[in-house]
Amino acid sequence: MVQEQDPNQDVDIDALALRAADGDKDALDQLLALIQPRVRRICGRMLLYPQDAEEACQDALMLVATRIHTFAGRSKFTTWLHAVAANSARSTYRSLKRRSSELPSDELPVSADPRTTSVIAGSRLDLLDALEVLGATHPLLVEALVLRDIQELDYNEIALLMDLPLGTVKSRIHQARKTVQPLLIVKL
Repeated sequence: MVQEQDPNQDVDIDALALRAADGDKDALDQLLALIQPRVRRICGRMLLYPQDAEEACQDALMLVATRIHTFAGRSKFTTWLHAVAANSARSTYRSLKRRSSELPSDELPVSADPRTTSVIAGSRLDLLDALEVLGATHPLLVEALVLRDIQELDYNEIALLMDLPLGTVKSRIHQARKTVQPLLIVKL
């Protein structure tokens, strides 16, 4: 049996991103097509419903298209992309939450019933709410925590992306975990 080769497998995504950052429109088009599945997965890790993840994905792709000139190649493009997509997912969550709070009470969507909501879905919502609290009280801690614990980047990639010393990144992640832990304790 012959295995089909992925045509994107041999693409140097960092070189493509740098060409796009320099204004190459064809490189940008190719880059956006190449990263769309990855961005959708990143957003899907944070948002419960596929439609919400798709909305965040489209917002993230728009941000990449309009902000690619800020990618300087100091870190891997995929590291930069993870931050953009994670921030887009958090922004989409905030927007959805704000929109639902503005609806009249008779138009509110049915709230989640803990007996029928999966543990994963419920904990994801709890985490997003905890990130909102963390963002309001300690905004410098959020990005490092999201990149490490949700996007699963390693500490060195995070340090490069955030342009911070490794020790500072580790300290921020530790402090963020300590801050959100009480917010994530399961209530029975």
